[in-house]
Amino acid sequence: MIKRTLVISSPCKLHIRYGQLQVLNPESGETTSVPVEDLGYLILDNRQISITQALLEELTSNNTAVIFCDSRHHPSSMLLNLDSNHIQSEIFKNQIEASLPLKKNLWKQTIYAKIRNQAMLLKSRELPWKDVMGHAKNVKSGDTDNREGLAARLYWSRLFSAGFRRDREGPAPNNMLNYGYIVLRAAVARALTGSGLLPTLGIHHKNRYNAFCLADDIMEPYRPYVDDTVIDIYNDNPDAEELDQYIKQRILQFLTMDTQFEQIVRPLSSGLSHTTASLARCFSGEGRRIEYPMFEA
Repeated sequence: MIKRTLVISSPCKLHIRYGQLQVLNPESGETTSVPVEDLGYLILDNRQISITQALLEELTSNNTAVIFCDSRHHPSSMLLNLDSNHIQSEIFKNQIEASLPLKKNLWKQTIYAKIRNQAMLLKSRELPWKDVMGHAKNVKSGDTDNREGLAARLYWSRLFSAGFRRDREGPAPNNMLNYGYIVLRAAVARALTGSGLLPTLGIHHKNRYNAFCLADDIMEPYRPYVDDTVIDIYNDNPDAEELDQYIKQRILQFLTMDTQFEQIVRPLSSGLSHTTASLARCFSGEGRRIEYPMFEA
């Protein structure tokens, strides 16, 4: 089942009633309902939204990622379920005790998948891609040669323009990419907790101030799906310094994009769970490979 993404950007009151998310408009008095079980992501983008504790409990029980936006309308925090697997402590133990060679190998797989997907996105746009794929084929354990960075220089200059620089504080389309990546990060964190994993303990990213190091690791091969969505939006809105609701809704469409695995095709939001479940098997010794999607050129 494809989980819905619900964005609420107007003042309202949210509560739960018979398993339904109730959205009360205080001005009109009208109420709309959405089944909680249908929700994968709830994005709250207004400082005048009130929400009940009972609803928050129901959302976390459903493993719905609740994303809160700040005064600039940027996602700033999220609420996740940390008790969503029946063998939670065993999975935590396997993750914590993962050896350094295993983590280096998993990072190699991750960077290979990321660069491969970047190359296939370039190919799908009829842009030079073979040298980018060459970097993917030469990734070493732990990516000690920084093939990720070498590929990125080629990738970004071709995807947008020779003068484009990927910079969080830079001009458009950086703002669109930022928004998409933040939502992707939340989606990955949701999938990780759903598989019983701790989003905090990364296989490569290590930062004492980062509570989502593993999410930052696992999202890497999925970034090109956001990039692919942003390209078309940016071409239609090249001067968009502020993201309106229409642009944000278009960016969120990446969550429903088809992702191709070896034998199955799944919407991206479901594909993430496929990936995180395979990672849990790697930590337990039941598997050796993280199952990432292959971008279709």
